[in-house]
Amino acid sequence: MSLLGGHGRNGGRSDPLRDPIRFIDERTSAAPLARKGLRYIFPDHWSFLLGEVALYAFIVLVVTGIYLALFYDDSTAKVVYHGSYAPLDGQTMSAAYRSVVNISLSYQAGLLMRQTHHWAADVFVASIVVHLMRVFFTGAFRRPRELTWLVGLGLLTIALLEGYLGYSLVDDLLSGMGLAIGYGVGLSIPIIGGPAMLAIFGAPFPGNSLFFSRMYIMHVLLLPMAIATMIGIHLALIAARHHTQFKEGKRTTERRIVGAPMFPAQVPRSVGLMFFTAGILFLLGGLVQINPIWQWGPFEPWIGTNGAQPDWYLGWLIGALRLMPSFDVVVGHFTLIPNPFWGGVAFPGVVFTLLGAWPWLERRFTGDARVHNIADRPRDAPNRTAFGVALLSWVFMIFLFGAADRILVLWSLGYNTQLNMFRVAIWVVPAALFFIVRRWCRSLRAADKVEEDREQAEKEAAAHAAKVHATVERARRLSDPQLK
Repeated sequence: MSLLGGHGRNGGRSDPLRDPIRFIDERTSAAPLARKGLRYIFPDHWSFLLGEVALYAFIVLVVTGIYLALFYDDSTAKVVYHGSYAPLDGQTMSAAYRSVVNISLSYQAGLLMRQTHHWAADVFVASIVVHLMRVFFTGAFRRPRELTWLVGLGLLTIALLEGYLGYSLVDDLLSGMGLAIGYGVGLSIPIIGGPAMLAIFGAPFPGNSLFFSRMYIMHVLLLPMAIATMIGIHLALIAARHHTQFKEGKRTTERRIVGAPMFPAQVPRSVGLMFFTAGILFLLGGLVQINPIWQWGPFEPWIGTNGAQPDWYLGWLIGALRLMPSFDVVVGHFTLIPNPFWGGVAFPGVVFTLLGAWPWLERRFTGDARVHNIADRPRDAPNRTAFGVALLSWVFMIFLFGAADRILVLWSLGYNTQLNMFRVAIWVVPAALFFIVRRWCRSLRAADKVEEDREQAEKEAAAHAAKVHATVERARRLSDPQLK
């Protein structure tokens, strides 16, 4: 093939209408790259689809978010509501809150889009968390995938911040209280907390008139771009290093990839999962109520209420703030580290630092610096599995205490009683689970070893029996003249 033409008809000039594939390939030379992409092998296991659920939830977030952005007003200017919801008629509120009430109750498909957006945010964070759990417990973060692991943790961090800003934009009583808590936690950061909060809010809480505009730009533009970039980097790293895979037979090795090709196997599966995820999210948005902001009313700094709960993915931070004893670092008459710092900054910092450093910590303690393309079963790494369960239980116990007021209402268990119980349980339960899970994993490994030895013994016995039978048959043939 020369540089001036191709092998197509009409002197190499292919028709873009009759043969668009050849037309594009002659001008881009994309056929080798496309062929390689279509032959990319995906592991044939359901757990590897968890990351795709997060991707499709993000697509739903973008689509529904565009609709909501067409009607949202980011102004905190005071207005008087005269809309379709009679209980709020005549009340003074911000233009932002009024616009969200109107989206929910006045515009066609507004409530569907807003609730679907909210459900998609919850599913997006949940699927990232479950996906990271799968990666952790199977050891898929090990060399050469440490960077992929860090990108996933970064994506979770940005998703948490994005969700927090999203429900803060509503400016109802619940979101206003959440912003007040966030402002207090930010102020507690030593040295830089005060100047940083003043720069972000523009004034002491609740901030100046520009704060909501800044938060709005962060939520609808900057953070979604950051999330999309992180997803792109994550996918590129996966494509470069390939997925890990479970060992399902002798064909699966550290050097051989076994699974289904992108086309025709994986693409229909992924497309089906995308439509299924979107369908479930829209069904939830249409049938299951979430965050009915018209019931909470507009935010005012002097109004507070019991029973206020953030979205579930921030419950662990609320629990940490409530559990932390009254402890400040004071130097003379100056409070160097206020109490909210420990639950709101130090606690999540410890969790994410441990997770981020874990690939190198495990390598240091095990001495295993090899390349790993085979995923472990959780029982294959008892110490890792036990640590992961202990860490999860630690965070989950703190998360549960974030709903202490709801527990009080539902089961009449006193708040102080819960406080004392959880302050003990957050240390006892993870420690107990660590030893229980480690022993369980070791027992399962021992049972596997017994089963493997039994199968090996049966194979050896069968081979020996076959050998003996062949020897006896050969001797009989030699001793019987008629069989010679």
